[in-house]
Amino acid sequence: MATSKKYVYILFFAICHLLSAQNSQEKQLLKDIITSLEKKHDVKFSYAVEDLGTLSITPPKDILTLQEAIAYLNAQTLLNFKMLSERYVTVSTVNKKIAICGYLKNAETNEPLFGATIAVVNEARGSTTSVDGKFTLDEVSPEAKILISYIGFNSEFFQAKELFTTGNCRTINLQPIREDLEEIVITKYLTTGLQKVLDGSTVLNTEEFGILPGQIEPDILQSIQALPGVESSDESIANINVRGGTNDQNLMLWDGIKMYHSGHFFGLISAYNPYLTEKVTVTKNGTSSEYSDGVSSTIKMETKNNITNTFSGGFGFNLISADAFLQVPITEDLEVHISARRSYTDVFNTPTYDQYFDRSFQDSDINTNNTINQAETSSDFVFHDYSAKILYDFNKNHQFRLSFISIDNQLDYMESTVNTSNEASSRISELNQRNIGASGHWKAFWGDKLTTEFSGFYSTYEVDAVDYTVETDQELAQRNEVIETGVKLKALYEITDEIQLRSGYQFNEIGILNRTRVSLPFFDRIKKDVLWNHSFFAEAEYYKENTFVRVGARATYFQQFDEFRLEPRINIRHKISNQFSVKMLGEFKNQTATQIVDFQDDFLGVENRRWILANNEDIPIAKSMQGSAGIEFNHNNFLIDITGFYKNIDGITTAGQGFYNGLQFVDATGSYRSYGVEFLANKTADLYSAWISYTYSKNEYTFDQFTPATFPNNVDVRHSVSAAFNYELMKDLKVSLGGIWRSGRPFTQPVAGNETVQNGNFTQVNYDEPNSSFLDDFKRLDASVSYAFNIHNNIKGTLKAGVLNITNQRNVINRYYEVDSEDTSRAKRIDNVSLRMTPNVSFRVRF
Repeated sequence: MATSKKYVYILFFAICHLLSAQNSQEKQLLKDIITSLEKKHDVKFSYAVEDLGTLSITPPKDILTLQEAIAYLNAQTLLNFKMLSERYVTVSTVNKKIAICGYLKNAETNEPLFGATIAVVNEARGSTTSVDGKFTLDEVSPEAKILISYIGFNSEFFQAKELFTTGNCRTINLQPIREDLEEIVITKYLTTGLQKVLDGSTVLNTEEFGILPGQIEPDILQSIQALPGVESSDESIANINVRGGTNDQNLMLWDGIKMYHSGHFFGLISAYNPYLTEKVTVTKNGTSSEYSDGVSSTIKMETKNNITNTFSGGFGFNLISADAFLQVPITEDLEVHISARRSYTDVFNTPTYDQYFDRSFQDSDINTNNTINQAETSSDFVFHDYSAKILYDFNKNHQFRLSFISIDNQLDYMESTVNTSNEASSRISELNQRNIGASGHWKAFWGDKLTTEFSGFYSTYEVDAVDYTVETDQELAQRNEVIETGVKLKALYEITDEIQLRSGYQFNEIGILNRTRVSLPFFDRIKKDVLWNHSFFAEAEYYKENTFVRVGARATYFQQFDEFRLEPRINIRHKISNQFSVKMLGEFKNQTATQIVDFQDDFLGVENRRWILANNEDIPIAKSMQGSAGIEFNHNNFLIDITGFYKNIDGITTAGQGFYNGLQFVDATGSYRSYGVEFLANKTADLYSAWISYTYSKNEYTFDQFTPATFPNNVDVRHSVSAAFNYELMKDLKVSLGGIWRSGRPFTQPVAGNETVQNGNFTQVNYDEPNSSFLDDFKRLDASVSYAFNIHNNIKGTLKAGVLNITNQRNVINRYYEVDSEDTSRAKRIDNVSLRMTPNVSFRVRF
């Protein structure tokens, strides 16, 4: 019995000792800990009572010296403890710098968010989250405001002291923006800043954009060509082909404004300044029913849309142009964003300009007019673009946005000659090309379930040319003008967390004018068409766990034709395991405004495209039907994506295809059919990313009036391979190397042994079957390097260099024939070649 009592006492004292030890680790008031240290070390702490308040910390353990105690208190609190002497210690909040960290996760799936932006407000510094969602920042003021943002999620603000930690980093859960359903499927797609979202579209985040081979800026329309199925058969962004479509079949929206012009330098540089264009979404199929036109694809560009209350900006230059942008807060609820860019090619030339000039004007009046006796020519080319945005929040439930953009290309060309009487004569030809647009958006949140948005836009595109012929003193003036206005009302209603309904109404008025005027002999032709469209759209979206479904339709009434067209849409994605997902997409679309290509009636031989409007007779409304299906494997940041697609576009015209053969003189309507497979393998990590893509595509015309009725499309590129490797050599030094190989596009040869024929008083080339021959393969190797550095605490600099076509490969991108002036029985071959080796360098400053 005594022995039992003994064991009970031992157990009792053990429990008491355990509880005592546990209590010793409980937090205590800081002022009590300071009092204890004062007695132990015979010192005096000087502090304001309000600074300590009721602050509690875990008391120091096994501290032997006063210095160790001071270091411990500095690490555990946001206060600044400093020894003035052996007897006095001051406690203050002045000039305290802390380290912060955290883990960023999706609030709904608990998955880490990679590539999110962590910014210190009013300071040009920040960080991004790693693959596991972690971020760290050192030397931050406790009172600093920290902005955490990620595409498709609501941004969050914190004070730095809320993220201060001495142990485990805080976990922060961001809520997805349910309105856009932009759940990220792949966070780092090809390179940093490219992301694959749930509905199959690809999002380019220009602010976080990494590095691509040969590129020295996040050029919007150059960058999207890294995507499988998106390329340019003649390396011009004015001719982007998405799954075999022509450039005019891409719907381009900038802040809701329909844009009719895409490139500077006649297609070699994107006309959209990337430094205020925050997000670009590329959709090849399965488009939301909210959007029409663009029977081939939709490219939606959006500028920054949130008020940050932060003054920031930047400027930079490369070997072609200089630009600047600013974000200026006016009040807490009002902010203005502005950007501007201008070339300086009219002041001096660079090697980059020389290569661009030769590529752009190699087949124009500027480079080919060598028939004038004792002629001298000169040319000046300049481009510029401006954009601005006003952001105003009436309150947390009502937002207003007003956007403006202006894009301009100007070319002046002078010819001087001396006649037989030794009299000098000179004439100036000029070409002006511009696109101006404005839009307004009012967004309202009516509780947790209903969101509405009312928007409107205005867009005008003009290309004017005056071409003087010195020999005949003839003036040719041409004009192509597009004016479009539109209004849209849409509503989003969230039935449950998984189901949403979107519906709305849109009205568009579009007018297109074409004018040609000749002075000798006098001729003046004006053609103007106007069309009104009324559209109603509705769709339902379902997203839960592993399944996403979007089903919708768009009904459009063409008022002038008294005709309805229905456009059904479907988009399905299902995750069948942790690694495998399947997808199926389909859509019908219609398009009324298209471009024709006229090599005989062009603008100085530089711009040969002009917009026209459907009349539902010889120019029908183009309509598309396309579907795609595929499977994805995604594991440990390794992606394999295989997608098969089929697309049929009906209602195309020969005038819109740019034939370099006898078909350019024949008016006919027909269709084209494109089908194939896209393959992508992509591996990403913290320090590198690598990918290889392959696209097989067969693209054929069908024109019943011709023999043969079916033949290869002008942009029929059967095989296309793209590969690249990006590597971060050190924290701020990145390199990128990559290449493109694709089979040559088709062309038409003259009939062998009978190359020309007589047609009345004219001799013309006698062409063989259309597009029955193919150019040699296109090959190009590119490289880039980027170095970022701190200029000052709040100012960052970036230096980039890139080289396109390192091997100086001579790629023929187009071939056609004309009658040889010296021997009219022969056809002379004309080859257009791609850019030769083209270096470029950029320097940028952000603050």
